[in-house]
Amino acid sequence: MQHFKALIQQFAQHFDTPHFPEHPLHLYQPCDYFLSLGGKRIRPVLCLLGNDLFAPLHPDVYELATAVELFHNFTLIHDDIMDDASLRRGMETVHTKYGTNVALLSGDVMLIRAYEYINRLQPHYLQRILTIFNTTAKQVCEGQQLDMDFEKYTNVSFDEYVHMIGLKTSVLLAGSLEMGGIIGGASDSDLAHLYQFGLNLGIAFQIQDDYLDAFGNPETFGKEVGGDIKQNKKTFLLIHALDVANAEQRQQLYQLMEQNPPDKVAQILSIFTACNVDAWANSLKENYLQKAYAHLEAIQVAPERKIALQELAAYLIVRVQ
Repeated sequence: MQHFKALIQQFAQHFDTPHFPEHPLHLYQPCDYFLSLGGKRIRPVLCLLGNDLFAPLHPDVYELATAVELFHNFTLIHDDIMDDASLRRGMETVHTKYGTNVALLSGDVMLIRAYEYINRLQPHYLQRILTIFNTTAKQVCEGQQLDMDFEKYTNVSFDEYVHMIGLKTSVLLAGSLEMGGIIGGASDSDLAHLYQFGLNLGIAFQIQDDYLDAFGNPETFGKEVGGDIKQNKKTFLLIHALDVANAEQRQQLYQLMEQNPPDKVAQILSIFTACNVDAWANSLKENYLQKAYAHLEAIQVAPERKIALQELAAYLIVRVQ
């Protein structure tokens, strides 16, 4: 049993190695650049924690974790293109720095590299893990498509948004835990609870991310604050504001999304504040966090083995604003 911060450091040391050849330079240099931007490496560490919850870390879990991290970064490169985002982790996005065509190809080759790492796993659980990985990858794509579709909709329901977030964000957290649990030898029942822990934690995480996109400090958040508002994304905050706003505020929100004035972000944030969206978001986040903890509690291992996952959950949710 290991502390999650120690596992973050262990994985960072393991991952800090060349994953791509030098040539062709214009294909692989953007991959190296993007990986050099760092990140919290949460998803690969969830693979390690899923294993560590049930048994000592197996060497294969590092290969799996590397594949998960490469897959996650592939999705970020492509997401930034689709979102027309200029910053990622406080630095230029790949398509901004190298061009869209290069970013597309670099993202593609990063995904292929992820599969090469998965192919190193032992045969007796490779097929099971590959099935989960492929299902998760498809769901992430489905979630991203729904996210883009929602930008064109006048209204998106709360349930529709939760479903989209479950696909876009939560399934990769949940799948990382489940795949690590398989390597650790977990029972089917424990794997199901572990997956639900990750799924609910992911929704809580996204609520926090939506909140920080609107109300966070760009220097500590690492992304452009107000980006979701500029893109007319149907976030938890906007959906709730449209539900509780009075007729005048609701009409103003629709006009701002349609007309895109220069002070659009400031005006929408003012309406959010008037509707107490920030307090509601924090309450909703806590609700999903408690659901996650309930599933973690149900896993049949000694309580002390769960401490690292509890600490990681707190670390994910209590982020610098």
